[in-house]
Order: sequence, then C-alpha cells, then structure tokens
Amino acid sequence: MLEIKAVGIGGIGCALLPFLCRYLQYSREKARITLIDGDRFERANASRQSFSRLGNKAEVKAQELAQEFENLSLRSVPEFVTGANVSRLIRAGEVVFLMVDNHASRKLVSDHAATLAEITLISGGNDFVDGNVQVFARRQGLDLTPSLSRYHPEIAQPQDRHPADLSCEELMAAGAPQLLFTNLMVAAMMLNAFYAWSQDRLTYSEVYLNIQENLTRPVTRPV
Repeated sequence: MLEIKAVGIGGIGCALLPFLCRYLQYSREKARITLIDGDRFERANASRQSFSRLGNKAEVKAQELAQEFENLSLRSVPEFVTGANVSRLIRAGEVVFLMVDNHASRKLVSDHAATLAEITLISGGNDFVDGNVQVFARRQGLDLTPSLSRYHPEIAQPQDRHPADLSCEELMAAGAPQLLFTNLMVAAMMLNAFYAWSQDRLTYSEVYLNIQENLTRPVTRPV
C-alpha cells in the first residue's frame, strides 16, 4: 500500500488533495493518506482555502475527502510537525507532500528525511505570483536529488519561527498575502512531479514558476 503524508492543509493542500485522491481512487491504487496540520481554518482564509466547516484543518479535510473517496484510507493528525514528533509522523518508504508556509518546518522535515533510507519528499511553496516545487528523493540510503536546503540558504538557516512556537494571534499575523491562482499552480506542479516519480520518469529536482509570466522552469542540480 502506498503511504502518503500531506503536511500543511492550507491553500496548496486544499488545491492538491482532491485531485490526488481522485487520481488514486480511479487508478485503483491502494493508498493510505494521512493529513497533518495543527492549525484551524479561519474564515479570513476562505479566499483560497476550502473547508466545509470551522475546525482543525487536517480533521475537517480528511472527513470531507473520506466521504467522496470511499476506496481510499484517510486519516488525520491534528498536530504541527515538530522535532519531538517528526520521527513518528514521517517514516521510511513514504511519499510526503510538504505544503507548509515557513522555512523552519521545511528544514525540519528535510533534515529528518535525510536520515531515512527511502523517502520521496515533494515540497511546494509560493509568494504572491511566483513559487517553486522541490523533490528530495532517497533510495537505499543515498540521495538521488539534493535536499531542500542544499541550494537554498533561506531553508538551511531559516529566519522564521516554527508554527508550533507561535500563538494564535502570531499565526494569523505571520501569513504573507497569497493568491489562489498561485496556490493552484504549485499544487499542479507537485502533482506533476508525483506522477513523473510514479512512472519512474522524474528528470528534475526543482521547478520555478511565475503565473504572471506564465512561466515554469525545471532545474536539475548535482546532489
């Protein structure tokens, strides 16, 4: 069974998960998807996030998806990924969709993934009109692509704080303005990378995108 972890159920997560589930259900792929997020949905984010009710994002979205995609196993973990729980939440052999909006969490997950023998980590993020998708893959204890921080000093030495360390008021204030269309583009690029990986045809480690320029640019870098 394919084990998938979706970390961060915000604008990108809301755009990605329904299509990932639809693809897996109708391709008859046996999969278990675990949604992980310690945050709650707030009406202020309704312009780019879709939830049927208020509540923890992972729990609400997992319930919604389970009702529509009965052939998939969907679970929720209403927690932020932290140093204390990352080894419990993310394990060898899994595919991880990392859709967080802070570099501290990206570094935490990437560093942990580098200790596992087998892992596929697909990370996406964006500013207002541009963004990127990175793929970090390990097989038999070897890096096939660079870690998230290898060519990104802003991830290697994050200047932001982990969401678990922020108060509710700080969490609301920390979010930079984002655009629904850019979230959609990042989600599509992440799904494209997942499909290429599943077909053993992934030829790049990163994609840069800008929706205003209608631009996508794949990049392959040495490990």
